[in-house]
Amino acid sequence: MALLNFLFPEKKKSASAAKERLQIIIARERSSVTGPDFLPALHRELIEVISKYTKVNADDIKISLDRKGNLEVLDVNVVLPDA
Repeated sequence: MALLNFLFPEKKKSASAAKERLQIIIARERSSVTGPDFLPALHRELIEVISKYTKVNADDIKISLDRKGNLEVLDVNVVLPDA
């Protein structure tokens, strides 16, 4: 079995890949507060990923970043269509 796992490694789930991307973006944003705004790019990527699984309107995805001192809160609100 170890040989099969070596030859055919398990692919990363899209959720874990998205989590890693968010961590990288947030870490980069923290290091350069005056850097470019990443929220528009994040919004486009979220629309692309969610559209793979369900139909979603771009206006139904809201992203905001609140900063208070050292605390940052990234709020992602997605309204999914009824089944």
